Amino acid sequence: MPSNTGPSMDTITEGGRVTQVGEGQEAEENAPPVMTFGAPTAGEVLAERYELVEHINNDSAGRLVWRGVDVVLRRPVAVVLRYPGGDSATEMLQAAVAASRVIHPNLVGVYDAIDEADRAYVVREWVDGQSLRELVAADGALDPVRATAIGNAVASALAAVHATGMVHGNLHPGTVMISDDGRVVLADARTDGADSQETDIRAVGGVLYFALTGHWPHGEAPLHGATAGHGRAALPDAVRDASGSIAAPRQVRAGVPAYLDDLTMDLLDPEIAPPSSDVLAAELSRLDVPADEHFLEQAGPLRFAADTGEEPSPLASTGGRKVALGIAGLLAVALVGLLIGISTLGGEKDPKQEQVARPSSSAPAAGDATQAPTVVRPLHIEDVRIIDPDSKTRDELGGAEKVIDGTDAGWETDTYTRANFGNWKRGMGVWIDLGAPHTVKSLQAVLSAPGASARLLAGSGEHPPTSAGDKQLYTTYKTAIGQPIEDHDGTTMTFDGFDPERKYQYLLFWITKLPKKDDNSGYKIGVQEIKVQGA
Repeated sequence: MPSNTGPSMDTITEGGRVTQVGEGQEAEENAPPVMTFGAPTAGEVLAERYELVEHINNDSAGRLVWRGVDVVLRRPVAVVLRYPGGDSATEMLQAAVAASRVIHPNLVGVYDAIDEADRAYVVREWVDGQSLRELVAADGALDPVRATAIGNAVASALAAVHATGMVHGNLHPGTVMISDDGRVVLADARTDGADSQETDIRAVGGVLYFALTGHWPHGEAPLHGATAGHGRAALPDAVRDASGSIAAPRQVRAGVPAYLDDLTMDLLDPEIAPPSSDVLAAELSRLDVPADEHFLEQAGPLRFAADTGEEPSPLASTGGRKVALGIAGLLAVALVGLLIGISTLGGEKDPKQEQVARPSSSAPAAGDATQAPTVVRPLHIEDVRIIDPDSKTRDELGGAEKVIDGTDAGWETDTYTRANFGNWKRGMGVWIDLGAPHTVKSLQAVLSAPGASARLLAGSGEHPPTSAGDKQLYTTYKTAIGQPIEDHDGTTMTFDGFDPERKYQYLLFWITKLPKKDDNSGYKIGVQEIKVQGA
């Protein structure tokens, strides 16, 4: 009677193996011979549950790959068999157990691992589709939007694997599967002592390069095992110059955006420290946007490399996107309203200047309805909201209420590769609702660090409902309050250019540039407190 081996996760050490075998791949030229004694036949039912339907191929480790059916759940499965079982199959079975613990939509799922002594087999998800290698061979290089989506899926799968301490070790166009319904999954993971999480990340650059050009940069790119074996030998080599350096994707074909070209080449450059897989996945997720979002191409190149050769990569060694803010020691800046009246001997007074000067007088004219209030007080902020009109993900929107709670704890952005939100966002902001129209004197924003740039905006015309989406809200904020504050060298920004004849209810504190973090690992800012003064 067959039995599940059920090897304990205690036997899986850091850097252990995860084995999933992708269907639709050709047998390798150097694959070891497959033992046929006692080989299964179509129609046989394994473990009283998995019916074998069709022998697909043999993988590069000499295992038989079958298409089957789980007769209990009535779903298709892939069955990977090895002869014999017992001690010789322990590594494969332990790897299957490890793989089953990593659940991610971009990883092939592993359902079962069984040892019958004379043979052992792993049962896992069946994927109807084709590999990236087959897709490019049939249709040619992919458009940038599709290539980015595939790179995003692959990096996300790697992040899930790396979070367990394991390594994939076999990432190339033959193990990236695209299902018939468009799902991208990473299959056939395995590693040896030469593999590391860094080689996995470098391989993402190779996959992007292949998707964009149809060529595999295996000669100069620092990818383990790239020149032979594991389905890579048949891939066409990258275009190279006389020195052997590979040509950038934009040199191979037209239409590759600069930001994607730069990111791909940075990942393949052994002189540039790569980001962690979760940071890379986050960046590719930000780039994975609809083709009609043209502002991406206008924003310039995305680089995780420093502009100078001496600074480390801002994304290197981040260890994740969330980094705790330091506690800023802040002094409140006094609000000074200084209105200047200009007069000249023997000259005429400008009526506009006279009107503006009157509110600053210690004895304003009685009954003057246009004068500014003489009593300035803190205004109650009824509601706040983080506005992020250019993002598909919604992971930076929490904590808005912290900017009005009177404490140092505030809202913060994620860590980005460049100061202008990774060259793909116009900015982010804090939307403020004062509850009712007020005469406003000033707005003060206390930040976590110096070096940020920001603007203060007010809506024009009829304001949209508060239920409106971020893009709809953002388009209504066209009126600038005062001048933009660029590269501010302090941690408190004060805007006091409000029109004394106008009442305001909704304001948008809009951040356009992020300061570099103290450890040079990227760019981010926190908004710790916002206060509004008026009447």
